[in-house]
Amino acid sequence: MSDNSKGKVVGYWITTAILAVLLLAAGFMDLMGQPEVTESLQRLGYPMYLAALLGTVKLLAAIAILAPNYARLKEWAYAGVVFIMTGAIYSHIRMDEAEQTLMPMLLLLLAFGSWYLRPPSRKLPDLIPIK
Repeated sequence: MSDNSKGKVVGYWITTAILAVLLLAAGFMDLMGQPEVTESLQRLGYPMYLAALLGTVKLLAAIAILAPNYARLKEWAYAGVVFIMTGAIYSHIRMDEAEQTLMPMLLLLLAFGSWYLRPPSRKLPDLIPIK
């Protein structure tokens, strides 16, 4: 294994571990109905049941991203994180709460970093091989 690929693997595991820990923490906060979560949902005009849905999705995404194999499931988990965080960023900006976008932006960047750095064993095979 070259130094470059070792660095890529280390980078993958660092970004993935941080992403998973933050998703797990956010998911549990959503599911437990923490005051920060309910206040934010109310300010943004979303129904309270959305916390349970988002919390469940965040927990499942963290598990899928960390689990060995299941490359297709990982792709869906990464996509789900991107959709949720993009929606959170947009919602806060629309309500003139740009300062609230820091954590969703961090999670979005970590998701992109983890996805980009993932090793071949965690990728879907190419549909059309490029030579």
